Amino acid sequence: MTIFKLFQNIRPFVKPYRWLIVATLFMTLIGALASQVNAVVLDKTVDSINALLQDSPFEWTKATKILTVISIVLLGKEVLSALISFAQKYYGEKMRIYVSQDMAQAVIERMLTFRVAYFAQDDNEPGKLQTRIDRGVESLSTTVKNFFIDILPLFTSAIIALILMYIANVYVGIVATVIVPIYFWLTYREAKRLSGWRRNRRTYREAKSNGIMNIIESITVIKSFNRERIEGDKQMALQQQLTDNQMQTRKLSYLYDGLKSFVEQIGTVLIIILTAYLVLSDYPGMSIGKIMYHVMLFSNVSAPIRQLHRIYDDMNDALIYAEGFFDILHAKDEVEKSGKYRPEKVLGTFKLRNVDFTYPNGNKALHSISMEIGSGKITALVGLSGAGKSTIVNLLDKFYDPDSGDILLDDVPLKDWDTQYLRDHIGLVLQKNHIFDGTIEDNILYGNPDATHDDVVEAAKKAYIYDQIMNLPEQFQTKALMLSGGQQQRIAIARMFIKNPPIIFLDEPTASLDAIATEQIKNSIDAIKKNRTVIIISHSISQIIDADIVYALQNGRVEQGGTPDEVYKQGGIYKDIFDASARSLNIEKIAKTIDGEDS
Repeated sequence: MTIFKLFQNIRPFVKPYRWLIVATLFMTLIGALASQVNAVVLDKTVDSINALLQDSPFEWTKATKILTVISIVLLGKEVLSALISFAQKYYGEKMRIYVSQDMAQAVIERMLTFRVAYFAQDDNEPGKLQTRIDRGVESLSTTVKNFFIDILPLFTSAIIALILMYIANVYVGIVATVIVPIYFWLTYREAKRLSGWRRNRRTYREAKSNGIMNIIESITVIKSFNRERIEGDKQMALQQQLTDNQMQTRKLSYLYDGLKSFVEQIGTVLIIILTAYLVLSDYPGMSIGKIMYHVMLFSNVSAPIRQLHRIYDDMNDALIYAEGFFDILHAKDEVEKSGKYRPEKVLGTFKLRNVDFTYPNGNKALHSISMEIGSGKITALVGLSGAGKSTIVNLLDKFYDPDSGDILLDDVPLKDWDTQYLRDHIGLVLQKNHIFDGTIEDNILYGNPDATHDDVVEAAKKAYIYDQIMNLPEQFQTKALMLSGGQQQRIAIARMFIKNPPIIFLDEPTASLDAIATEQIKNSIDAIKKNRTVIIISHSISQIIDADIVYALQNGRVEQGGTPDEVYKQGGIYKDIFDASARSLNIEKIAKTIDGEDS
């Protein structure tokens, strides 16, 4: 990322606020002219007082007039400068805030278009993405602020001051001009030496942010194993790397700051010596007042130099963080692909033919998968953990694209389907569903934002959560995150009920529910299964045995397929899982207990 590319990327965000730019530029020009008033006034004042001292006798009337004019001009200039400074900073800051808002919203909207595979990549963990976005927006908006509030006014003032120095005396102007490039060269060398350290600092900050997020998400596990010290040590190691980086950066910065300050002071000394020499030599147009005049003008020329190291640091931070930020904003290959096929009715027949799939981390999850999921049928996917069951659901919902092979829905390639239309016709209930920050009603309405409150109530009843909701102080307006895990699961199921789709994917939908709740939800799910295409992933015998078709998977391959009875009689992995589930339930003792009650 170069400075030119940086401003190219920022330009679309600044363009809508052209009127703010015009206002800022106008204020900048007026402010730059006002900045030279002190030098001009001091020049004239020194010469006027010097001439007055040569008069005999000394006239206080003339002196009072000079002092009065000086006071009026300088005070008037300060009032004008204060007003200009306020307007300039206000408009510049307003632009920074608006640009910051637009950038943050643009990157969020962009990320929402990305395929799920993007977020599964090792380098795109939540904490790292958050740091890239936060630091990117912060550094880029600071660049806008630096340009319109700091750099532009300072350099405009410096250019005008340099022009005035040349007009007064070309030799003094040349001296001032020669000093400035040396300072810029030192600043450039500093930035070049620090670029690698700054890039490493970005990596350390991303790792630190991601580590903190992992601690927050895993706090229960950490405390249950008494591993606070281990996690603290991990973060300390990351912090130490960041600290070492910051110290090295600061050491180099302070070294170059000293060199740049020395160069600036040399420039001031040379200006004083040269101007004094010209005055003593009776050079045309040179007077005692010109000494102070040139010193003050050179101070205006060197003002950007004094600010340059800070601005340049911010600019280089922006260059580093802009890479990560604009990588997100301009990632074309990560945008979720969508076809245009939108039929009047979705039947729900899926066909998979020799499908292979590998996750972004390199883990190959599916090997030549072939199966058919009939319309209006219940299909169960059975297998040990890691067999590829959830991966198949992810592919059918177009969260990922297969490496090879074909997936068809109603005899049309899945890639040709309009993705949004497809998902509008699929209901998904996971083992652990996400509950959003909001009320219970908000979370249920997420399944169908156009539904009425009566629809929400009906969905809650079907999910057997209505009575519990009504016992809460704020009922449907209660914060959903305050509910227990099992209650949140029922909210997610209610969300699916209110969506009422023709295709349903159930991935361990009752895993976090108690036995009574499981039975209640099973009854509700049984009711909604009718005349719909249902794919269920479950270790529950009661849900597997109700399926029309069972596919048993192992190590990413289909080992068996058929009706539950047919597959059970074949033996193999399905029978092993079925028998193990029965034994884990202690079916024999349960049967004896029930028989004892009946007798």
